[in-house]
Amino acid sequence: MSQAAVQRLHSIMPSVLADLKNLVRIPSVGADPSRAEDVRRSADTVAALLREAGFAEVDVVSAGGGPAVIANHPAPPGAPTVLLYAHHDVQPTGDPAAWTSSPFEPTERGERLYGRGAADDKAGIAAHLAAFRAWDGQPPVGVTVFVEGEEESGSAGLGTLLDTYRDRLAADVIVIADSGNWDIGTPALTTTLRGLVDCVVEVETLEHAVHSGMWGGVFPDALSVLVRLLATLHEDDGEVAVKGLHAGEAADVVYPEDRLVSESGVLEGVEQIGSGSVVDRLWTKPAISVIGIDAPTVADSSNTLVPRARAKVSMRIAPGSDTDASMDALVEHLQTHAPWGARVTVTPNDRGDAYAIDAQGPAYDAARAAFREAWGGVEPIDMGVGGSIPFIAEFADRYPAAAVLVTGVEDPDTRAHGIDEGLHLGEFARVCEAETLLLGKLAEL
Repeated sequence: MSQAAVQRLHSIMPSVLADLKNLVRIPSVGADPSRAEDVRRSADTVAALLREAGFAEVDVVSAGGGPAVIANHPAPPGAPTVLLYAHHDVQPTGDPAAWTSSPFEPTERGERLYGRGAADDKAGIAAHLAAFRAWDGQPPVGVTVFVEGEEESGSAGLGTLLDTYRDRLAADVIVIADSGNWDIGTPALTTTLRGLVDCVVEVETLEHAVHSGMWGGVFPDALSVLVRLLATLHEDDGEVAVKGLHAGEAADVVYPEDRLVSESGVLEGVEQIGSGSVVDRLWTKPAISVIGIDAPTVADSSNTLVPRARAKVSMRIAPGSDTDASMDALVEHLQTHAPWGARVTVTPNDRGDAYAIDAQGPAYDAARAAFREAWGGVEPIDMGVGGSIPFIAEFADRYPAAAVLVTGVEDPDTRAHGIDEGLHLGEFARVCEAETLLLGKLAEL
């Protein structure tokens, strides 16, 4: 049966790609209030596609945030149910003029389809539709499709949706299509993800700005204090200096130096920081970045001592970390390392759990077999992701007996969230084939 489904998949791929392009044309930027109608239109379009594919029960739902879509196809007697997750909201585009082609006009160039959401994550939606349609709307397992509408804004309403629709979303296997593969031609299961905590630190040294010539050299300006404080977050070799953080070791995977340089865009002469292998530092060790500073601009600066300045500090935490304890450690470090008695206020902000998956068992064996077949015999690898998908822990918490498979369509040059986001069409076709095969293999468990 699976081979017949794969043959049908090959015949419908042009229509799958056309559906994906139509989704990309909808500017469903969830973080932009002016795009609320577009986000709703995106959800309605996804719902219509699912109905056309043959799902009997399809609803657009919300927990006060971006609209989500739930579609259910019942399982044949004795067969498991598979939940297929993706999201239809997308990141802002940045400066549209910086894109080679319009971000919301899907454009094929070479082997890629370019456009915001072409990969992250409207291709995930298209892959789920493709697999279901490949089975002509009658897969050998139960299929639930859950397409979230606020993932790029932090999934604030996800917990409520999972609680409200617990029975409709219950499944034996959960496939999260929001990650990627190791390389073009090499499939992967994502088995570890770092978590995230961030905070805003504000430094004050004066009640108001004063003349730098009159008072400079006697009292410190807040910006100099802030710079010195932020510098304490790393040791001289770039290792994270915050005490009490968890770190681990990643899989035995070599990240080639030339690929590392190419994919990161690092400037010539800039040295690596930290210790351990590249994948250790990317996947299983903490990392700290200063991602924003509020202070007078160069253009607006004057010869005064800056009385206050603040920065946003983002910290990725390793799988196995306690999220709250990690936040506490970061806050304590910032509160206790300011020089010269400066006043420091730290405001904790976002937090998301790290996650590690024990990818053993029949469902994972089925996934690896499907990957191996779709990629022509290439052995899939288990990889980590340095970024965070905090909602995976929410699924695992509510459905502890389900096997969670984290997969996706991205590759090292996808540029998700960035300028010229692009989907490799050859890899996309293999992802669709792997998911089609997976539904068949899960029916045999």
